[in-house]
Amino acid sequence: MSLTHALKQLSGETAGTRELGEREACALLSAMLDGGMAELELGAALALLEQKPVTLDELLGYSNALAQRCSRLQRPAGVARPVVFACYHGMREYPHLLPLVALTLQRLGVPVLVHGALDGGGGIAAATVFRELGVLPCASLTLAQSRLDEDKLAFVPAAALAPGLAELLAVKGRLGFGGFVQALARLLMPFEAAGAFYVAAANRVTGGELLREFFAASDRRALLFEGTEEEAFADPRRRPRLEYVAAGACRVLFDAENVALRYTASLPQTIDAHGTAEWIRRAIAGEAPLPLPLVNQIACCLYGAGYTDDMNQAKAIVAVETGGLAAA
Repeated sequence: MSLTHALKQLSGETAGTRELGEREACALLSAMLDGGMAELELGAALALLEQKPVTLDELLGYSNALAQRCSRLQRPAGVARPVVFACYHGMREYPHLLPLVALTLQRLGVPVLVHGALDGGGGIAAATVFRELGVLPCASLTLAQSRLDEDKLAFVPAAALAPGLAELLAVKGRLGFGGFVQALARLLMPFEAAGAFYVAAANRVTGGELLREFFAASDRRALLFEGTEEEAFADPRRRPRLEYVAAGACRVLFDAENVALRYTASLPQTIDAHGTAEWIRRAIAGEAPLPLPLVNQIACCLYGAGYTDDMNQAKAIVAVETGGLAAA
């Protein structure tokens, strides 16, 4: 299929469906990632893709194109698989607490890779909070691998993993929209299929049902839930449903809570990066209670990473590690 035909099909100018097949979606995104489209065509494609619901076949095709252009990291030595988080949106209303989840897993000896944007697009980026906590972005894959192997934690900008994707994210910034590109960026997979555990937050482009089907079809291990402002940590005020996908099957590890604003009193009183980082330091030191939804998410990550093959044991380990300080 030519690029012109693909654009016409997406716009509805050709007869039949607007949906692309898996191979067609792979070819289209490959051209976009490789600089094979003029800027006008690229802008038109992004605008059309922004408006159109994504199908499973399309998402598999897009993911295949990304996989061919994403650099690979090696799984660090040890029992646990690395846990992978993606942060591309930024927080506007609430504190960014993904670094707390990442640092707690690191303290337990679980390798953690966070990839994402260096700015929050008008919000507070995870990268900014990590920087306040002394975790600086890795400028190269060599440094990222070293940090994973030695420190068990690395933050990697998208440009270091997939330069073509970083270019699309930059175009998104100029055009003023880009939910589609951000959704694809969250699906970067820097490890071999069985080598990692992915934490995936549903968003308006890739909703929970689509993500469930995608990870099942991709034969990847993943934790799925409604993210907090589309970022990959559980809402600390009220736990979302936490679902585990592995070997093509899905099961619920924690049901969603119905009580709203249950843990508000224990949260940081400010959303700026410095204040959030200071609160995270206090929480890790045991001086502030961890919201139970985050404790539950950490337990799911221990289980999915293979730290233990028993979910009840994962819960017990996290309870001990947090010193019983989870806010109830």
